[in-house]
Amino acid sequence: MEALGPAALGPAFPAQGRAGFLHPRARVDLPADRVAGRGALEGEDVGHGHRNWTRNEHAGRHAMSRVKPRLRSALIAGLINTLVILLGLTGLAGTLVSGWFGLSSQRPGAWLLLLLVAYWAGARATNRPRAETWREALSAGLVAGLSHGLLVGAIIWLLSGLVSRGMDVRTYLAQISPEAMRLLTFGLAPSAAAVVSSALILVGGLSGALLSYAYRLYGLGEQWQRHYHRLVERVRQSSLIRSSRETPRVRQWLYAAAALILLVAPLVLDRYWNYTLGTVGIYIILGLGLNVVVGMAGILNLGYAAFFAIGAYSVAILTAPQFGSTMSFWVALPIGVLLATLTGVLLSFPVLRMRGDYLAIVTLGFGEIIRILAKSDVLTDFTGGPRGIRSVGGPSFFGVRLNAVEHFVYFILLGIGAAVFITLRLQQSRVGRALKAMREDEDVAQAVGVYTLKYKVMAFAIAAAFAGVGGVLFASRNKFTGPEDFTLLVSVNVLCIVIIGRHEQCAGCDCGSPGTQGAARDLAAVG
Repeated sequence: MEALGPAALGPAFPAQGRAGFLHPRARVDLPADRVAGRGALEGEDVGHGHRNWTRNEHAGRHAMSRVKPRLRSALIAGLINTLVILLGLTGLAGTLVSGWFGLSSQRPGAWLLLLLVAYWAGARATNRPRAETWREALSAGLVAGLSHGLLVGAIIWLLSGLVSRGMDVRTYLAQISPEAMRLLTFGLAPSAAAVVSSALILVGGLSGALLSYAYRLYGLGEQWQRHYHRLVERVRQSSLIRSSRETPRVRQWLYAAAALILLVAPLVLDRYWNYTLGTVGIYIILGLGLNVVVGMAGILNLGYAAFFAIGAYSVAILTAPQFGSTMSFWVALPIGVLLATLTGVLLSFPVLRMRGDYLAIVTLGFGEIIRILAKSDVLTDFTGGPRGIRSVGGPSFFGVRLNAVEHFVYFILLGIGAAVFITLRLQQSRVGRALKAMREDEDVAQAVGVYTLKYKVMAFAIAAAFAGVGGVLFASRNKFTGPEDFTLLVSVNVLCIVIIGRHEQCAGCDCGSPGTQGAARDLAAVG
């Protein structure tokens, strides 16, 4: 059979070179010189031109793959600053900064918060993906800062325009007042304020990008880490720390000094700080209880506020005059703890065969059911409905009523001491070791003979008892309890205490509670 050459294939397959076969968009009915374009006319190899085209396409895709994460960082920062503005956090930041530094205006603090978010967006854009040159870091800052600035500027222009036209925006957005908008607009017209705001956010983004690149380029992070570790090592090797570790007597003296400070503090502090200290102490008790379930047993419980509510409502119903009961606080205290414990046991039976997210969702639903029942009309005769229960009874000692806030601080300190003692003993007991085994691997623990259901019930009961103690002290100190005191946010706050203080760490809950509740009370007082 005669071999077919290019000429035999006809005009549909031109014989001039390889252009008609290599060009990706070649048309079979055109001559080769028209398919190749300028490259064929100028004597350039068409395959080389195709490789250039492919290389340019890859370069464009690579550039877009680096721009998209930076735009994403700008969008995230823009959403954060939008929420900051809508929630009125700029005014809160302005109040804090002006109070700390004695400034006459709140505007520097308000814009400091927005610029910190812009700085974070620029730094994130430089590191994700990582910039390799100053030019790339500058372009990353421009992309993040400009996109972020346009979004913030548009929000400020829209809100300030509505406020300047006399519209009552507070009907829909309670924090958007004329005073709040004056902090953000510098007293300018909406369009000028939008331009100035965009420029400031752009400067913040550029600063974050360039400083982050310089921080990484010159190894400042490694230097700071070396200085930090050196300082920590010096502190550890100091005579006081070393003697406290090696000499039990020094450690005992330190504990005694801390206890003395806690005993004297309620007598020195005013009413507000005693109330804050008491709130922190109550949340320490709650954190120690939840730590048994989450930290030791590894069970995620999002309905912990329900046991807190049961303890509070129990003492309120038993001691409040509106129910015709004059039971002593010392009798109502164990009853409230017992009811909370019993509720924890009853809840554990139907749900503890679940694991993971399913268990967390069920406990969350249980907590909301208790709150809604306390708020509904069905149990108004027992819980007071949305109005709650007032005039909750307090403790008395030899006929002397101890209703002052500083008196409750001492009761709360006693409760913390008992909770810490029980937790430490539990960690060193057989029950604690079984709970830790279940946390690591429940199937393996069950295979080696640990009756997991029994220990889960015990963990729930102990945690519920701690929450019952906290609820009794909370309601008795406040002389009031209502359904809004036991929202999901309470469970989330206690869970944050456990997480911040590290799971299974008894001392961690003591340190985590001041960091969350103390800061929250301080911000609430400023707001």
